[in-house]
Amino acid sequence: MYVQPRASRTEVIGLHGDAIKLRVAAPPVEGEANLEVRRFLAKLLGIPLSSVTIVQGETGRRKTVEVQGVSAALLASRLGVGPG
Repeated sequence: MYVQPRASRTEVIGLHGDAIKLRVAAPPVEGEANLEVRRFLAKLLGIPLSSVTIVQGETGRRKTVEVQGVSAALLASRLGVGPG
């Protein structure tokens, strides 16, 4: 996932190379943007916040996110980046 902080609203933009691009309406300070990524994905997928974890890239724009309890097809469909 490629994250662009300080956007006017949180939304999926599409693809950025091989990563899903997400704009987040939070600054990249004190983990606020990371928390916004987790909140957005949890709400979009209808799962608890605890099911979404950033496993790599907490201090950078490129992040690896783990989502528990959701199939890859459903995730791609909800993010609008693949069949589902």
